[in-house]
Amino acid sequence: MQTVVARRIAPFVVAIMVMCGPVSASCLPPERPWLPSEAADIRAYADLIRGDFESYIAAVQDYFRCLDAERARAFLEAQEVSQDYGRFQSIVGN
Repeated sequence: MQTVVARRIAPFVVAIMVMCGPVSASCLPPERPWLPSEAADIRAYADLIRGDFESYIAAVQDYFRCLDAERARAFLEAQEVSQDYGRFQSIVGN
């Protein structure tokens, strides 16, 4: 009876372990730069608009690096949780 109960609650235990694990930094996408629709406005504010686009390009590269790092961290965590779950299953029986 205990093994059947353990099998039924094990996925919930794993989910709780993952949700309650260490919190990672969240990757926030940069705000897309605004481009006026009128050519005259674009010319009038060219320096500001250029700066916005250059800032966006730098920020989106940082965002991609953050996503890559978060994916690698989550992948390692998932491997560890999987190993822990295997160890749990071997202790309580399959």
